[in-house]
Amino acid sequence: MMETSAYSSNKMITGIVFAVLTFWLFAQSMVNIIPVVQGDLGISLGTLNIAISLTSLFSGMFIVAAGGISDQVGRKKMTFIGLILSIIGCLCIILAQNATLLIAGRIIQGFSAACIMPSTIALVKAYFEGENRQRALSYWSFGSWGGGGSCAFIGGAIATYMGWKWIFIFSIALSLVAMYLLKDAPESKAAEKSTKSKFNFSGLFIFVIIMLAINLVVTRGHDLGWTSPITIALIGVIIFGSVIFFTLESKKRNQFIEFSLFKTKAYTGAVTSNFLLNGVAGTVVVANTYVQVARGFTPFQSGLLTLGNLVAVLVMIRVGEKIMQKVGARKPMIAASIISTVGLSMTALTFLPDLAYIITFFIGFMLSGVGLGLYATPSTDTAVVNIPEDKVGVASGIYKMSSSLGFSFGIAISTAVYGVLVSTGNLEFAASAGIMVNMAFAIPALILIMFTITDKEGKIISKLSA
Repeated sequence: MMETSAYSSNKMITGIVFAVLTFWLFAQSMVNIIPVVQGDLGISLGTLNIAISLTSLFSGMFIVAAGGISDQVGRKKMTFIGLILSIIGCLCIILAQNATLLIAGRIIQGFSAACIMPSTIALVKAYFEGENRQRALSYWSFGSWGGGGSCAFIGGAIATYMGWKWIFIFSIALSLVAMYLLKDAPESKAAEKSTKSKFNFSGLFIFVIIMLAINLVVTRGHDLGWTSPITIALIGVIIFGSVIFFTLESKKRNQFIEFSLFKTKAYTGAVTSNFLLNGVAGTVVVANTYVQVARGFTPFQSGLLTLGNLVAVLVMIRVGEKIMQKVGARKPMIAASIISTVGLSMTALTFLPDLAYIITFFIGFMLSGVGLGLYATPSTDTAVVNIPEDKVGVASGIYKMSSSLGFSFGIAISTAVYGVLVSTGNLEFAASAGIMVNMAFAIPALILIMFTITDKEGKIISKLSA
């Protein structure tokens, strides 16, 4: 372990935050511009919903592999590869005239996020210790959770007043700035002895097939028919693929997903609760689409309704860090799961008249931000603090895989339910159902936190009391 100088560490953290924002702020801004993009490109709602979820899906599928590769080739190098991919993906979207380039760009953005997320967390783990590590992770969380909290507002403002493709022009500019800030950062990789194992391509291949099959069943099951031969075949692929994956992977030394990491209860709780709470957060797509289609809001106006979320996240991230240092990670993570779920469920009260719903919507998103801000640093720190140095890239990859896959499936489930019910003409019921269906993710998240996270995780005991 080493710690950079004050100047270089601040420069490194800023570059890392900018790199993280290319995904969480700009790529995720798609959640608030569905009607605008649909009208501009003339593609169906179902196709657009797939394009939106693909970025998180591909990020989740390949993030573990990218985390493992970053341990071997270098975390800084992997971050630069991710930033280059982000630029390419943005160019595809900017040039898109139909669904083809849009989908291609979204997939490339997913690969970009897979490279950036674990490698930047690993850089933080490699160069910072103790309170400085927790501080650095808080700033990393500003980029991820804060970026996600601001994507609706900033993306909506850009789309309304400049055009939605400008979102991705700004993303390219930020990628270039991040590369400049990180160009002099020292490289970090795992010890030489841990880089000799071959990459597990068979595990990756099976995992990708399973995830794609699940996504297709969720997003296209209604259109294909739930009892159609294609849907049944996809369900068969999911079941048998999962059995084969766990059977084969448990016997391998170089596992695609390091199952040994889950022997640590706290790591298991952080990863699984992260997946589930991101699934709840996926409802933001339906909420923003509903207020634009049914209530006549522009993307900027709907973004304004989420401004409380952004402020709350940015404020509560450092609060969560300080609470964790005093009482441990368990209490803020429990409180966060309850508060964020209650907040997002308030956006499902679509039967309310305009003014009452606007107020409820704003308060709901603000409460969600309070919860997510409380959760961010305790969860991230718990996921990496007890992991050996040579496994931190893989461990970070699995943790961020849970974020991406949770958000992807949350979007897919919410938009699938909304898309099916919107055809009835009752937009209020469709939106409410699309939002509430994902609230079921919150109960197991709370239970897992209570039974796997203890008060000691993240707690710093002062020398005076020792």
